[in-house]
Amino acid sequence: MKSLKFKTLVLAVAVLAASCQKSSNTDPIVDPNAKQTLTLQNGAVISGVYKNTILNVPEGNFTLKGYVYFEDGSEINIAAGATIKSDVSDKGALIIERGAKINAMGTAAKPIVFTSGKAVGQRNPGDWGGIIILGKAKTNRSTEPTIEGGVGKNFGGTVDNDNSGTLKYVRIEFAGIASQPNSEINGLTLGGVGSGTTIEYVQVAYGNDDAFEIFGGTVNAKYLVAYATADDDFDFDFGYSGRIQFGVALRDPSVVDPGDAGNGIECDNDGTGTNATPATRPVLSNFTFVGPNVDNTASKNHNYANRFRRATNFVLNNSVLIGWMKGGLSLESDATYNSLVGTTTTSEFKNNLLHANASTYRIGSVTVAGATADAVKTKAEGSATVTLAAAADAKLTDPFNLTSPNLLPASGSPALTGAAFAGDLTNTFFTSTTYRGAFSTTNWMAGWTNFNFTKGANGY
Repeated sequence: MKSLKFKTLVLAVAVLAASCQKSSNTDPIVDPNAKQTLTLQNGAVISGVYKNTILNVPEGNFTLKGYVYFEDGSEINIAAGATIKSDVSDKGALIIERGAKINAMGTAAKPIVFTSGKAVGQRNPGDWGGIIILGKAKTNRSTEPTIEGGVGKNFGGTVDNDNSGTLKYVRIEFAGIASQPNSEINGLTLGGVGSGTTIEYVQVAYGNDDAFEIFGGTVNAKYLVAYATADDDFDFDFGYSGRIQFGVALRDPSVVDPGDAGNGIECDNDGTGTNATPATRPVLSNFTFVGPNVDNTASKNHNYANRFRRATNFVLNNSVLIGWMKGGLSLESDATYNSLVGTTTTSEFKNNLLHANASTYRIGSVTVAGATADAVKTKAEGSATVTLAAAADAKLTDPFNLTSPNLLPASGSPALTGAAFAGDLTNTFFTSTTYRGAFSTTNWMAGWTNFNFTKGANGY
């Protein structure tokens, strides 16, 4: 009996082994590391962590739930006409990590919209997080920094032409949440993003923190719109050295961070003003900065058109700056002052039209011998910048209209002429213009942007 059981057991094992051998010879081998492609259906929820995944988001309506991560090697492809709303209770944020890509390819007729999940009339700045893109380009940090906002991901590297994908004809509305003090998610946050990335025609509206914040990297961009930002419209830090042309900042007097000052540009080399390299030096041309142009309790924290501080360098040429209540061009460290007015001449402020209701030129925390606001004015005006006595002197068509702004120069406007492209602006990235500001006779914001937000008792 014992012998029979043993023989039966041996036979069973043999049959099983043969079966397994046959299966391994005929069934396909599945690679656990193979990339999968997923295509969402209209109404789907986007959540969690995407690893080795290509996610296709077609035209339709979708929900972003919580912090959503695309890891190295993954991609999200978003079709023109897609609308992605944040979950109301589990506020969303889209994080594109180093080595991942986002391809959001809208059109002027069918922009891609990221917005609040609340009903119209109940939306407010800070209803969700925003979009974070992280790349492998250089920063001026000695170690790879962690992006702010509580997402716990690093950025930066040595690949200055790194490609994180494409954003084109994209709107980002009602974003900006703070995970902790001084650690916020902005409308669009870029960390160490490389010049292989394409960013064009992006509007951030009613952001609770900065509209566009760029930490290091070399990414270039065109046609950016910051509307009704609570904090800064454009914020540069950690060695950013890219180029941007055709930008708009339009402030809503009733929207501003109650605990911080909101500027058209805020720019630092780093948080403590060291001379770490690569130096922060954005190269900017053809911007139109429109301040709140009113001074009341609601608007008291609206600050300066430009705030260059903490050892930063910069180039800002061929631009129009009007309607800022507290200041126009502010230089706020010795190194920054010297870079424009002193002997280092690594900064430029040329061929601009500049107006502010007070302190058009100013200095802060500058101890350079002989440094004065008048010296800054002399330098600017000696570089073909025109200081305007009133905002109306720029002769823009209807710049302070918040629901239907017209920023095109009117007949006889000094913005129609006076631009020049030399030095850094001879780079092939830049489109040479004769006009100053973001517009000539064509409104490139038409069709894909949105300014028609009406504030009700519970929101927009």
